[in-house]
Amino acid sequence: MRIAHLTTIDMSLALLLSTELETDVVEGHEVFGISAPGRYVERVEALGVTHVPLHALTRSWDLRKDAQAFRDLVRTLRSLDLDVLHTHNPKTGVMGRIAGRLAGIPVVVNTCHGLWARPEDRLRKRLFVYGAEAVAIRFSDYEFFQNAADRHTMRRFLKQGRHEVVGNGVDLVRFQPDPAGRRRVRAELGLSDSDLLVGTIGRRVREKGLAEFAEVAERLGERATFVWVGPEDETDARAVVPHEHAVRFLGERSDMAAIYSALDVFVLASHREGFSRASMEAAACDVAMVLTDIRGCREIGTHDEHLLLTPVADTPALGYAVERLLDDAPLRRRLGTAARERARAAFDQRVVARRSLETYAHVRSRGRGWLRARPHGDDSTQRPILGVAQGPSPGAPDRPR
Repeated sequence: MRIAHLTTIDMSLALLLSTELETDVVEGHEVFGISAPGRYVERVEALGVTHVPLHALTRSWDLRKDAQAFRDLVRTLRSLDLDVLHTHNPKTGVMGRIAGRLAGIPVVVNTCHGLWARPEDRLRKRLFVYGAEAVAIRFSDYEFFQNAADRHTMRRFLKQGRHEVVGNGVDLVRFQPDPAGRRRVRAELGLSDSDLLVGTIGRRVREKGLAEFAEVAERLGERATFVWVGPEDETDARAVVPHEHAVRFLGERSDMAAIYSALDVFVLASHREGFSRASMEAAACDVAMVLTDIRGCREIGTHDEHLLLTPVADTPALGYAVERLLDDAPLRRRLGTAARERARAAFDQRVVARRSLETYAHVRSRGRGWLRARPHGDDSTQRPILGVAQGPSPGAPDRPR
């Protein structure tokens, strides 16, 4: 098959979808990655993927640029003569599903990596995001969701037999404990093996919990070193917060397994996630974790069994959980071991990639006639991927105030 994966930026192809792209290539398919071009194109093409640039694509919404990008996308899709278009990310997910249908592509599939609106967001934002998704769903043949909560939110617009919660995964060969990498990274930071290191991974933006992480670093800075690994993000002009001096910003790194292995505690104070990749990577590397109790994080594991969960934007609770782990080495070891066992059982990206390939073939074999379906809520016939939570997960317990 000729398969294209569509994302807004090339970084998503290289970092988020690399295992899926590689699996498609290994299975003998001709694979294209469509996105705005950038410095990750070489990494994408090294996978055996042909990168197709769309210069007008931007992450932010811009009516004029988006109209041009949509026209370019339709022309590009028609020229590629694809069998399958698989769309990703909120913006290209909406544009791509519609463009794919207009271009006459036989199979159009979308993965919801996390809705761009939360239930507590302003009504105007929720109406825009949910409305755009509802329209786009009508143009797709199949919908994958990375978490059950997002599918539940969109349940009124889904069609029977055309959706499932597939979860998410990481490259378990690449992400595993790296003792030598741990020593190297800690030496680079001037830390001994007994010094405590707390870190987070992600874009340097407020929605990743930048302010909360920095405040906890300020309060606990005498107990541990706090690091932030990830790129700057020009889309968040407000990403300067108090107490940043307490955090060492390391920028982007390519030795991520070593970075995770160097940590004693991994923290993700994010406000919104689809299904946190960084948390899965940390789990695979045997690291104790503190995550916010939100969709996309609570699916990683159970509170006090695999990790600790804290309420979103609750800095005192976050600080309490981090301090609890800093004080208790046996607890860190227990949670790290349990998280790694869960990652190995539930977070293999190759399982997700193979499920995508099965779905492409299934849709192609049945043709479009089977898609005349009725709007449907949660579909009890869906087959859950191993380890993906299908119901509500336990939240964080009461804590000292």
